Amino acid sequence: MLKVEDLKKKFVRLNKKKQKEEFYADNGITFNAKDGEIVGILGPNGAGKTTLLRMIAGILEPTDGKISFDDLTYANDEIAIKKNIAYLSGNTKIYQSLSTYELLKMCCEIYEVDNSKQEERIEKIVKTLDMQDFLHNKIEKLSTGQTQRVNIARCLVHDPKYYILDEVTSGLDIISSQIILEFIKNEKKRGKTILYSTHYMEEAENICDNVIMINKGVIIKEGTCEKIKKDTKTTNLRDAFFALIGGIDNEE
Repeated sequence: MLKVEDLKKKFVRLNKKKQKEEFYADNGITFNAKDGEIVGILGPNGAGKTTLLRMIAGILEPTDGKISFDDLTYANDEIAIKKNIAYLSGNTKIYQSLSTYELLKMCCEIYEVDNSKQEERIEKIVKTLDMQDFLHNKIEKLSTGQTQRVNIARCLVHDPKYYILDEVTSGLDIISSQIILEFIKNEKKRGKTILYSTHYMEEAENICDNVIMINKGVIIKEGTCEKIKKDTKTTNLRDAFFALIGGIDNEE
């Protein structure tokens, strides 16, 4: 189980008067994600989603709070945790001059996948993400959707337990998006824990077991999609979000 307790991240920015001021991108975020569960992290751009996921992935250090994976913490077990997580954002850059196959082989080495299992692992991932047609093509020649599938594939070679996915279908065509969503659903069936950040509310309703709505660095609502819609007397998560913040004008 992933546990996030009172997580905070403070930054410094310039205000309108060009003076430095402190602000919290995330302020007091607390939630759990169980084994075999997809938890949606929802909110508009600037809500604090990416900062939150980067802290959970060990890329950013929190200002305060605690993160634990099966009771392991970054302070004591950083390597063990990072060997068991996959972090992916929508704008992750990968080596353009390599082929899909070459990149996956390199990632096998990085994650210390047993040599006798590398080819089997790559073959399974390629089939799962439907990458047979461009396995030996250079990444620079791939479409946006194909590149994103390669991006996901490179995170899978070590068969992680935890997936931290940030806007992974943003800008993709409907076929690539569906392949990725079906992959996520299948990984859930395998008992994997998946954090799924998106601003596509309809997408979240399709795959998430529980949803955490974030706005301006704080959780404004959490629960199942049905419970959130019921509590806000709405029929979809988009309307529920605006009901919670008091409409578009209040968001601005």
